Amino acid sequence: MIRIRELPVRINRDAEVTALLYSAAEPRIDAALVLAHGAGAGQHSTFMTSFATALAELGVDAITFNFVYTEQRRRIPDRRPALEACYAAVIQAVKQQLDGSTALFIGGKSMGGRIATHVAVGGLGESPRGIVLLGYPLHPPGRPQERRDAHLPEVRCPMLFVQGSRDTFGTAAELEPVLASLRAPAALHVVDGGDHSFKVAKGGPPQAQVFLDVQQAIAKWLRGVIAEHA
Repeated sequence: MIRIRELPVRINRDAEVTALLYSAAEPRIDAALVLAHGAGAGQHSTFMTSFATALAELGVDAITFNFVYTEQRRRIPDRRPALEACYAAVIQAVKQQLDGSTALFIGGKSMGGRIATHVAVGGLGESPRGIVLLGYPLHPPGRPQERRDAHLPEVRCPMLFVQGSRDTFGTAAELEPVLASLRAPAALHVVDGGDHSFKVAKGGPPQAQVFLDVQQAIAKWLRGVIAEHA
């Protein structure tokens, strides 16, 4: 049974959120991964809870949180500066919970991952060891000209992009030339037949196996990044 504990995080004078820390099972990877949710569902969604639990079972300290608008039960996401400020506050709170041997990674689902990259570019006093991006929203559905990748070459830490081959926010094939242009090491894990949440059509592999493959790929990548910096 994975142990989950709450971590209150003060964002500003008027706002506080509660992060959830899923403690890693043994054997530990000595990695902590902060995962932010997407625009439409918070940290208690099935996707977020199942991924955090699975990663903890694979030896990773997984941390989720709600952005302020979600915590306050508002449907429309805050503007990017407010989202970044919330994410940065959570990172600082999580750092205070870690020992010196645990490597800090950040990332998230869709919008949450995009905000993580902006936070990394903006600087936190200490750069994360790497970023895990689950369904990066390269562009809005049906509007491929409205790109959201101009800042990515400024990211300096390694990145793992997990992308479905039929993601309407940007397919894995659309991401490949973007990754080739980045300065930082960037890996791409393709979910064959997967949509924006890595769901595959009926008749394909079992959905549980698809998710497990993604979760194991994340754990393997985390181990690899840590080993490179040992």
